Amino acid sequence: MNLHEYQAKALLREYGVVTPRGVAIDGASQADSAMAELGGEAWVVKAQIHAGGRGKAGGVKLVRSREALHEAVNALLGKNLVTYQNAPDGQMTLRLLIEETLPIARELYLSLTVDRESERVALVASSAGGMEIEEVAHATPEKILKEFCDPLLGLQDFQCRALAFGLGLEGKQIAEFGKLAKGLYRLFMENDLSMVEINPLVVTAPGNLVALDCKIGVDDNALYRHKALAELSDTTQIDPKEVAAKEFDLNYIALSGNIGCMVNGAGLAMATMDLIQLHGGQPANFLDVGGGATADTVAKAFRIILSDTNVKAILVNIFGGIMRCDIIAEGIITAVKDVGVKVPVIVRLEGTNVELGQKMLAESGVGVISASDLTDAAKQAVAAVQ
Repeated sequence: MNLHEYQAKALLREYGVVTPRGVAIDGASQADSAMAELGGEAWVVKAQIHAGGRGKAGGVKLVRSREALHEAVNALLGKNLVTYQNAPDGQMTLRLLIEETLPIARELYLSLTVDRESERVALVASSAGGMEIEEVAHATPEKILKEFCDPLLGLQDFQCRALAFGLGLEGKQIAEFGKLAKGLYRLFMENDLSMVEINPLVVTAPGNLVALDCKIGVDDNALYRHKALAELSDTTQIDPKEVAAKEFDLNYIALSGNIGCMVNGAGLAMATMDLIQLHGGQPANFLDVGGGATADTVAKAFRIILSDTNVKAILVNIFGGIMRCDIIAEGIITAVKDVGVKVPVIVRLEGTNVELGQKMLAESGVGVISASDLTDAAKQAVAAVQ
């Protein structure tokens, strides 16, 4: 689960991390009161969406007058913002963060994430922070510094000092950075986070460290332990089909194609989408119904797939391991009848009782197309939409 920037910064402040003063608004009428609360002669207006690349997409605006502030608010609020990290039609901006401006001397990068190779939390830093950090990591990887935290000892002082020296910090900044890094590590561990990214972490003209921007991701599997964080979820930033799938404990990700996919197993789902692509088609979704799929699960999955008006055919690829193929076939037949599926449905079954399952589909009378193998299924699905 992702947090908005204003939510992430509120969490940072609880752990002693300094951020710019800011006010979140959800209506243009609140702009004047935010400006009065912050004071000053210039402000930064930031669109609050769950995607990076806002600056390059015009979602972050520096304004120096009341008129410019209102112009920026009206240009962003209630509009879709398209960045290189979100869907083709972008995400709706329903809230803005208005912040004070700061005298910036340097821009750094700092993040924490789980490094799967070392199986430890990694603290990643760079002296080349800012909007081009991805290019920095690609072109000059030597500028990316890393420290790996021992799961028992946690983040150590010598690691903080090593990163501070690598970032070119001096004097009191070294101790300030250590305090900030320790606070971020506590934040990460105590809240079961999957990612914290501060980009940029700025050094102000007086020499202080301030988190100018922040992204936080929370491990969905741990949300039951963090009710307050779970309440911060903004479902308006998520595809409605994905929200519905989550309610049914289905793993669904919307894509831009026209062949709906219903598969049990993430690896098999990826292979299914690859074969559709290989044979000239475009998958409309990733959908893993799980190894214990039932007739009810299949019916719910059909409804979610068909709520996408772009879907012109559905490919069902089920391996009957935990659940027998005849049970799956019965569920598919029932679901097609109950949901009222009007598009071609291509089914590939494999595993326990596969012959019986295929026989049931052939004799069902619901017009389901049975495929002999996955390649045949992919070809039939592509042909059906063409």
